Amino acid sequence: MKTLFAVLMVAFASSARAEKVETDLCIYEATPGGIAMAVRAAREGLSVVLVNHNDHLGGILSNGLGVWDTLWEGKRAPIYDEARQAIFDHYRTTYGEKSPQYRDALPGKSGHTNGKFEPKVAEMVLTNLVKKEPRIRLITNRVLSEVKREGALIQSASFMSLWANVEAIEVQAKVFADCSYEGDLAALAKVPYRVGREAHDEFDEPHAGVIFMSPVKSAPTAEMARAAELHHRLKLRKFSGFQRIKMPESTGEADGNVQAFNYRTILSSDPANRLPVEKPANYDPEKLKLLEHGSIVAPIPNSKRGWNRPQLVGMQTEYVEADWSGRQKIMNAFGDTTMALLYFLQNDPSVDPARQKSWREFGLAKDEFADNGHRPHEFYVREARRITGRYIFTQHDAMLAEGLERAPVHADSIGVTEWYLDTHACTPRRIEGALEEGKMMLDVETFPGQVPYRAILSQGVDNLLVPVCLSSTHVAWGTIRLEPTWMNLCESAGHAAAMAVQQRIAPAQLDPDALIRKLTASHVMLSFFNDVDVASDDQRVAAAQYFATKGFFADYDAKLDQPLTQAVKAVWDRGFVMLEAGILDEAILAKQVQSVTHSGGAATGKTKGEYLLTKWSKLVAR
Repeated sequence: MKTLFAVLMVAFASSARAEKVETDLCIYEATPGGIAMAVRAAREGLSVVLVNHNDHLGGILSNGLGVWDTLWEGKRAPIYDEARQAIFDHYRTTYGEKSPQYRDALPGKSGHTNGKFEPKVAEMVLTNLVKKEPRIRLITNRVLSEVKREGALIQSASFMSLWANVEAIEVQAKVFADCSYEGDLAALAKVPYRVGREAHDEFDEPHAGVIFMSPVKSAPTAEMARAAELHHRLKLRKFSGFQRIKMPESTGEADGNVQAFNYRTILSSDPANRLPVEKPANYDPEKLKLLEHGSIVAPIPNSKRGWNRPQLVGMQTEYVEADWSGRQKIMNAFGDTTMALLYFLQNDPSVDPARQKSWREFGLAKDEFADNGHRPHEFYVREARRITGRYIFTQHDAMLAEGLERAPVHADSIGVTEWYLDTHACTPRRIEGALEEGKMMLDVETFPGQVPYRAILSQGVDNLLVPVCLSSTHVAWGTIRLEPTWMNLCESAGHAAAMAVQQRIAPAQLDPDALIRKLTASHVMLSFFNDVDVASDDQRVAAAQYFATKGFFADYDAKLDQPLTQAVKAVWDRGFVMLEAGILDEAILAKQVQSVTHSGGAATGKTKGEYLLTKWSKLVAR
């Protein structure tokens, strides 16, 4: 296998004969987010070049995730909604409405079961989305080799094959987007980024830095009990666990570690579709005994289940800055260990007989990843580089804001987080009575947050959008790193790219308020509400989404049909005047709204929705 350095030398030596391509938008990596951005931009009229490092599109959705990582069952962004519905439709039309396959694909009654799917079906659906768009040129089996930048603008990006001496491709574009899990384009463009954990003191994040968490049965503080009460009102799937920080072992110190990776292996119990697991070379049961083996996603349609382990905690950090040759070695180590642990669980005498019998019912799925030894083509890279953007999303952005019953408001919100702050182990250190070091699941403390447009804008480069490895702290990353969230943000980025090209400006020069108005009119969720369907054509919904980014709501209930009180109207009137004058502070307005929300008082004769629609119509008519 060639080293990346050697391949780069070949690419640079042949740069004079590289194919040159011109396009409006160049996107690196066909992750689900990258696909959502490409499809949206193409539908808005842009020419798009979408480059992927292998020939299998769809990132981790096509490589064993098996389940939609979201607590929200409703609509959130058109491309995500379309893809999710297409998966349901596939199982219904292929197997029938009363089939076990369709039943297993649908959301379950509770827990982490918000729609499940086979990798090959996800890949088919996501690939079809791309292939249906004539404005998208797809380039596969290529990785970045060079980025040319002049001042604040990227001029071109060059792509080469790692494993064959073929002609390089140089893409010149008006806008570039890094939709990779690793942030490779951003790094080559020399934008500032972070790897690892911030210290507790940098952003005053309670759970930053080195940390040990202990599960507890009840809320350890009155503040957490209040958060749990408010969280229970959210129309999200519930995970109601409590954890507390274990002191003094939790030092809050910064370090360079990211959270653990693993493969999302797909197993089958169908005798006609399962492959036996053979004893691997260098088999060492004593080491395997120390590894976690739980975390199963089941049932996945067609007698399959997803295996979300093992994790070789510690190796993941080296992967981030490694070249592709180094990354492949790390992936091979994980892949070999996964197969060894599966053999161990099926055969080792130390395994409980009932558990051993259960594991023996499964083998590798014969009809998944057949061209890769039935190993997923993609590694589950939970965290890599995070750009240092024009806003850094922190833990505070996903928790209750002071004086409000919601997370902080951002006037330039382009999408929503709603998964709990969820981080896997960062180092292999353990202490008694605690989870693995770095692991946390902040179920009741996490609230739906608004992600600012500024967080996907890199410092120093005006025509680069980074909606996957966006600007965030390590702790906050736990609520961002989910595919539905990325698809939401990336579709917004697609709109931003289209608007920028149409206006002949760089994305960083866009009027953010004009972008927000476009997104609200396009059914993209910018603020979470319990009682609003963003897919609705009711213009009151668009109005509520827009004004929720301006501080007109202090909680997660729009209540558009409820009477508007004189007290709330007075605050909203002042807010609208300041909005028109360009002097609105959305955080202050939200607190003012909170102060009068429960005060009662005389009604105005209008509903909240009617008032907002009047103001929204005035804005749209400008």
